[in-house]
Amino acid sequence: MSKRAVGPSVVLVGRPNVGKSTLFNRITGTRRSIVAPVAGTTRDAVMAPAKWGERDFTLVDTGGLFGATTDPLHPLVVEQGLRALESADIVVMLVDGREGVVPGDEEIARRVRKLNVPMLLAVNKTDDKTARARVDEFHRLGIEPVFEVSAEHGDGVYELLDEVGRRLATLTPRHVPAESGEFAVAIVGRPNVGKSSLVNRLLRQQRMLVSEIPGTTRDSVDILLRWRDHQIRLVDTAGMRRPGKVAEAGQVESVSVVLAKRAMSRADVVVLVVDATEGAGDREGAIAGEAEQAGCGIVIAVNKWDLVKGRGQEFVKAFDDKLRFQLKFLEFAPIVHISALTGDRTDRLLQVVTRVAEARAKKVSTSELNRVLERVTARHVPTSKTRREVRILYAAQNHTNPPGFLLFTNVASELHFSYERYLVNQLREAFGFEGTPIRLTIRRRADAKNRAEGKGQRANGGAEGRGQRSKGKAAGRERLKGRERQARRELAARRRRREQ
Repeated sequence: MSKRAVGPSVVLVGRPNVGKSTLFNRITGTRRSIVAPVAGTTRDAVMAPAKWGERDFTLVDTGGLFGATTDPLHPLVVEQGLRALESADIVVMLVDGREGVVPGDEEIARRVRKLNVPMLLAVNKTDDKTARARVDEFHRLGIEPVFEVSAEHGDGVYELLDEVGRRLATLTPRHVPAESGEFAVAIVGRPNVGKSSLVNRLLRQQRMLVSEIPGTTRDSVDILLRWRDHQIRLVDTAGMRRPGKVAEAGQVESVSVVLAKRAMSRADVVVLVVDATEGAGDREGAIAGEAEQAGCGIVIAVNKWDLVKGRGQEFVKAFDDKLRFQLKFLEFAPIVHISALTGDRTDRLLQVVTRVAEARAKKVSTSELNRVLERVTARHVPTSKTRREVRILYAAQNHTNPPGFLLFTNVASELHFSYERYLVNQLREAFGFEGTPIRLTIRRRADAKNRAEGKGQRANGGAEGRGQRSKGKAAGRERLKGRERQARRELAARRRRREQ
């Protein structure tokens, strides 16, 4: 099996509110980490690929360690940050130049030194005169070299990255087996349905912060999972409440929801997590609707099934029927009953997710597509919105991810919505488009013919116009010649009269 190099990990650490997320966003050129003037905004370790010169690496933003914060989850944030440091190849410690050295900085420096990894010290906010004057204080932490930076304005960041690049050049690349094409899976749902617990269970490690407090997850966090011969990028997202509730909660949750929606829009597959003890409601419908409009494959994961597992098959059937009724437009989405707590059927969930991702990228041959359409239209003749009988003359797949098909008809540019649904269901069954939306585009063949005729008419009209203009010019030239001949005759007559 072939090998490929894995980019080294560069981890940003520091106390709360020293500017780690701002520096993370500047280096990665993204807005992946939430930036807010609230200590403890970042909780989970956020990762993103970064590049400087010829060096590729993974940049990791951690929650604030050992500093003043009112976040009730701060002990868990510290635990997560220390866990991220264990896999670091280089550590960049960020401090606040305006505040000078504080006990929290000394505690972080002491903890990181025990890891025996290369360390760099960046004194942030040195665009301020007070901060620049206090830079010398930080040499007592015993970390060299010391860089003066402004994460907000970019001052000194290039110099810091130059040193990171030099340190990376001395590292020995790690290798892992090469994997097949990567696809992204966003874990979405309301708060406290078990999204982070599910991610941890799939990863088989406590990678995500888990708490009973709603809104524990704030950033959309990407984590790579290698499962069998697939590489899956799991994206844990913040819980999405109703817009009114989000607005009341303030800036941090508003940005969290925006990042969650952005993560969903770039995912190949969305896993909609539903609480088995509560079922689905309007909020699940709204979240799933956005995923369907974005063209994502969708899998419904009913979590906490261990709490209702012993109620028999009649309960299971009634639950699924009610779920289908509440999410009517997701009849194509498979349902998997799981327990993130016990791990029950989580492997089954990965199997279904992988099948949906493969179906979303499937390409159908034109000949087979037209054979299937000929068969299904013979069974049920198509109709337009005006109930006029329609013939589908020809079809071709025009895109994938999600699959889309272009259908040419004899008279209609739109089919009746019920017939479009019939066609989609038949295509899904014939070609195995499990869990993915299907897009249909209908074109009337006469429209194309008319456009061609219109072009011909315009071309003919242009030729006729040019001919008429040519005739007009010729007639003008003849009139001019006639006036010239008349003038010469009159001049000759005056000469004869003078001679007489």
